[in-house]
Amino acid sequence: MSEDMKQAALDYHEFPKPGKISIELSTPAQTARDLALAYSPGVAEPVKAIAANPEDAYRYTGKGNLVAVITDGTAILGLGNLGPLASKPVMEGKSLLFKRFAGVDSIDIEVESESPQAFIDTVRRIANTFGGINLEDIKAPECFEIERTLIEQCSIPVFHDDQHGTAIVTVAGMINALEIQGKKLEDATMTVLGAGAAAISCSKLLILAGMKPENIFMCDRKGVIHSGRDDLNQYKAMFAVETDKRTLADAMDGADIFLGLSGPNLLAPELLKKMAPNPIVFACSNPDPEIDPALAHEVRDDLIMSTGRSDFPNQVNNVLGFPFIFRGALDVRATAINEEMKLAAAYAIAGLAKEPVPQDVLDAYELTSLELGREYIIPKPTDSRLLGVVSAAVAKAAVDTGVAQLPYPANYPLNSVDDI
Repeated sequence: MSEDMKQAALDYHEFPKPGKISIELSTPAQTARDLALAYSPGVAEPVKAIAANPEDAYRYTGKGNLVAVITDGTAILGLGNLGPLASKPVMEGKSLLFKRFAGVDSIDIEVESESPQAFIDTVRRIANTFGGINLEDIKAPECFEIERTLIEQCSIPVFHDDQHGTAIVTVAGMINALEIQGKKLEDATMTVLGAGAAAISCSKLLILAGMKPENIFMCDRKGVIHSGRDDLNQYKAMFAVETDKRTLADAMDGADIFLGLSGPNLLAPELLKKMAPNPIVFACSNPDPEIDPALAHEVRDDLIMSTGRSDFPNQVNNVLGFPFIFRGALDVRATAINEEMKLAAAYAIAGLAKEPVPQDVLDAYELTSLELGREYIIPKPTDSRLLGVVSAAVAKAAVDTGVAQLPYPANYPLNSVDDI
């Protein structure tokens, strides 16, 4: 970022008062009677009701619309392990996005923990306060065990957005990119650079959508993850394939798709040249992608290019998913966010990109027109239709798969947060 932009970012977080979120009152608290109802003696009545029937917490408290954004600060953005306190601006930002895009109340929690088990114990003990838990910025491979254990131990949705949010939006974009390039998911070969939480989750969801596992060549710092390696953890081992490919260059030869979830400038132009005709490049390292889009387009004029940045077309942005996924899950009181709900969200996002783009979205990006094509494979984050389309798809999938405790909402699909 420029120096001006860096200072603007600091000023944004400091003024008009420090931070990005606050707590507001949802009921009147002006009169003596208001206070008597809000606290003593009136508050005793909902206390007794909840003690008799814990489900009444959803009736008498804000639990049902409250999501905790929780981290240990071990993998903050692309900055690494800077500790829980340093992660607070990111967690507040996530809470801001929940409220702004889906009307979900959210609070950030940064946990000082000496071990993954200590983190798990802390989150489990406070989970009942919330309607859902969004795990964030937790390093791999610990994040896999943390999420799995918390899903088992908690009766509310637990969702590690670094894994699944990225995967959902990636799958959505990939579905449309393949269609534009005249390719089929079940036939496509994909090279993945990076073998962390996001890379593994993206690959798993693409397999669930129809990609063949044997067509995925995942690369870590030591090269291709193949069946002959004896240095793989259990998560990487799931992607070990029988192949004679050993290097990134080998894996790029004839590949239809490059998915980068690694670091800046790791995809050299000569490797891009080795890809199949009409390639798809998702270079999602932030803030600097694996290859600069201008350079990529200079090398290949037949590619579809996507990054994690908002200043280039086709941004893989988790905000297209997580606010609306939780909205749909909360509104049917789902006990989990399962694979079917994730895929439903991906298909809903992909489908929306095929619809005519509203004028307000065009105005926001100073465009005269926008339609499905190489420069537009996924909706823009400001598209207000995401709330209705994605939330509805997730809620329906939750009901259909039996993890919902409430029926499909009568007020769906939502048109705006004012409908909540």
